[in-house]
Amino acid sequence: QVPLVESGGGLVQSGGSLRLSCTASGDIFRVNAMGWYRQAPGKQRELVAHISSGGMTNYADSVKGRFTISRDTAKNAVYLEMSGLKPEGTDVYSCKVRGVTSRANDLSDWGQGTQVAVSS
Repeated sequence: QVPLVESGGGLVQSGGSLRLSCTASGDIFRVNAMGWYRQAPGKQRELVAHISSGGMTNYADSVKGRFTISRDTAKNAVYLEMSGLKPEGTDVYSCKVRGVTSRANDLSDWGQGTQVAVSS
């Protein structure tokens, strides 16, 4: 297990923007896929955006055209640029990292989550 530090959540008005960041550290040999998920109280966690080791991205239909996921491989970091935020986007956003440790063990860890609140 490696620590994932998230930042960038907060309160924003409808139509506003936020940028989430997530950085992994510790025993990491290679980071493969990285992604952002969100979860509202009482609901299942859902994928928001995903980026592969090769940089291929995919998004939930609800955020296409408004959110952009990117990564900095050298920093083991993943970012989520969110624009045109809507009140229904109020959720806890968590990053997930998959990869390999220096001992060739599978790495699959979640960040602690960061709250995004969008007011109408």
